[in-house]
Amino acid sequence: MNGISPIESLFKTFDETAAILQQELSCTYLDALAETAENLFQKQVLQENMSEMTKKRIEKKYEGIQLAGLSKEEIRKAYQLAILKGMKENVQPNHQMTPDSIGLFIAYLLGKFMKEKKEFALMDPAAGTGNLLLTVLNQWPDKKIAATGIEVDDLLLKLAWCGANLLEHSVQFYNQDALEPLLVDPVDAVVCDLPIGYYPNDARAAAFELQAEEGHSYAHFLFMEQSLKHTKPGGYLFFLIPNHLFESQGADKLHRYFQKHAYIQGVIGLPLSMFKNKQAAKSIFVLQKHGEKVQAPKQVFLANMPSMKEANALQSIMIKIDKWFLESKYK
Repeated sequence: MNGISPIESLFKTFDETAAILQQELSCTYLDALAETAENLFQKQVLQENMSEMTKKRIEKKYEGIQLAGLSKEEIRKAYQLAILKGMKENVQPNHQMTPDSIGLFIAYLLGKFMKEKKEFALMDPAAGTGNLLLTVLNQWPDKKIAATGIEVDDLLLKLAWCGANLLEHSVQFYNQDALEPLLVDPVDAVVCDLPIGYYPNDARAAAFELQAEEGHSYAHFLFMEQSLKHTKPGGYLFFLIPNHLFESQGADKLHRYFQKHAYIQGVIGLPLSMFKNKQAAKSIFVLQKHGEKVQAPKQVFLANMPSMKEANALQSIMIKIDKWFLESKYK
């Protein structure tokens, strides 16, 4: 591949063909990226009303790309790079992607808590471009996972759907507000990079225990409640939360809600270096829904992660997690 990696080569194909389609279809780069991703999956140029010359240009770019010869992670990372480029060109506050390092660590945690299950149902109620959900699915090819993703933004959902196709993951996607009633069977586990902010639909928020006493409710509070409602008894939830969650207005109500419905398993602070400032810093928050024979851990796992670049320190926290499982979770 002329000295470039498979990821770089596939990214170049995504990028160049998306640029052609963007001009040809008079659409955004991200819209065009979804189109070219579907072309690669279907192994043909699906768009009509374009000149034969343009079609041949695109087909020429696709030549030599054999998805079957690439790992799922190589495909995901190349597609992710193209999505990130598109997001930089058309910045929107709700168009963000969970960083790889966080997704991989959440996948590691999910594997620890779900290690006894060979098959289970998994949901992401704020799927976005699907990167977090697809990262998790890529890490556990030996498990049969029935995955569901929910996303209100139709462009992000299209990107997620095309990404799942490229990776040959069977994911049921729903294009809707995840805080509206869901036609989703209860799942064994939830992963979610919580949307932070206020939920504008006060009438719908009134159906939740965690609605605000006055004014708009926090969307992230409601997402946690909705997720717990759609989790099986004893199921696990892995949330990416702001560090100031339990210091915000209504935190006392949130505490009471968790005491009533779930056991806190762990809170793992992410490195501050990953975020623009201290106020933007986040943690991974792990819950287990109450259920028959479900008990609280002897001790909640609390830790701060070192820099992802510090291999020895990262290994150390994984050893601590293993020890916690032996001493607090399974004894």
